[in-house]
Amino acid sequence: MESKNSNEFDGDSVFKNVVRAPDIPVYAVMVAYREDPSPVKLNLGMGVYRTEEGKPLLLDVVRQAEKLLVNDLSANKEYLPITGMPEFNKLSAKLVFGDDSPAIKENRVITVQCLSGSGSLRIGAEFLAKHYHQRIVYLSQPTYGNHPNLLAAAGLSLKTYRYYDPLTHGLDFQGMLEDLAGASSGAIVLLQVSGHNPTGVDPTLEQWEQIRQLMRLKGLLPYFDCAYQGFVSASLDADAQSVRMFVADGGECLVAQSYSKNMGLYGERVGALSIVCKTANVASLVESQLKLVIRPMYSNPPIHGASIVTAILKDRDMQSQWTNELKLMTDRISNMRRQLYNALRDKGTPGDWSHIMRQVGMYSLTGLNAEQVAFMTREYHIYMSSDGRINMAGLSSKGVSHIVDAIHAAVTLIV
Repeated sequence: MESKNSNEFDGDSVFKNVVRAPDIPVYAVMVAYREDPSPVKLNLGMGVYRTEEGKPLLLDVVRQAEKLLVNDLSANKEYLPITGMPEFNKLSAKLVFGDDSPAIKENRVITVQCLSGSGSLRIGAEFLAKHYHQRIVYLSQPTYGNHPNLLAAAGLSLKTYRYYDPLTHGLDFQGMLEDLAGASSGAIVLLQVSGHNPTGVDPTLEQWEQIRQLMRLKGLLPYFDCAYQGFVSASLDADAQSVRMFVADGGECLVAQSYSKNMGLYGERVGALSIVCKTANVASLVESQLKLVIRPMYSNPPIHGASIVTAILKDRDMQSQWTNELKLMTDRISNMRRQLYNALRDKGTPGDWSHIMRQVGMYSLTGLNAEQVAFMTREYHIYMSSDGRINMAGLSSKGVSHIVDAIHAAVTLIV
């Protein structure tokens, strides 16, 4: 295919001057993996859970919920309200803020159903761009690759705060505090609730408390990305503690939720945006403006994914089954971390790989550089992000020896 923007065959197309966009890295990796005929290839790039056999997982509780929906003769496919399914919104707020949240009881939380986590983040960004006095948002360095796109597209200005220390493969907590202390008054700060993407490094609860105090002192607005609740510790409550600390002080914040990872509903695109306000009256005003943000974008959200989530969250037995399946998934990820670390240690691979065990959630930022990653792809057919991020949920026991051989060769031959 011609790589230039136009050629003689484009004729008089009104679009002939459109410039070819660069490939989106994570999807380019996925395409390259699919086209590779090697029987030993591994895909550790896309952030999706895989079984020990390398297959996508549809949770049993999701199958059960879908059977209930199919057999519900009273169900229909009418349009939802602009803000989505009311029961879904109520249950989503309780999931992240807690059943006994004073903010919910005082009607200070407004929740709207959105298109997964990315859609939730974008709706929140559009709202802030229109109705918040400060247009600067601080992102962790590094952060999820789509964060800058989602926020900049809404017209917000991007800055970064230090987060990951490549020397320790841990949190640069002092650097983070210094950068937040120097942030513009009233600036927005995007925080990942748990299972930080791409680093797998989370602050401790004590560190979260220091972050909270500093941000409230500086008047910084917390914007939480909650993509992995329950997918880090297997506890839905434990994984939401950072958010709940900020809500407990009576201050305001935004939270974008996704059910892609923790319910395996990737393709259903189901999520929610919650905004915690000072008063119930302000929450009502915010809701009215969120409707005006959503209406010209997609009018109202889809019904099926939200119906699945609602069926599970409103039924005690199904929610218990869900948490049991979450535990199985998180246990498998932890086991893969242990197997990978042990195999690297036993092989005598140069370097200290203990950070693989310290990091949490789906990801490990291995410390491999772009040249080493390219070598592993070329010579060992292992596909992953160029920053060295591995999706631990995409690894299986039978693939451990192969990736260890690749890492060992990469760090030995390429410094």
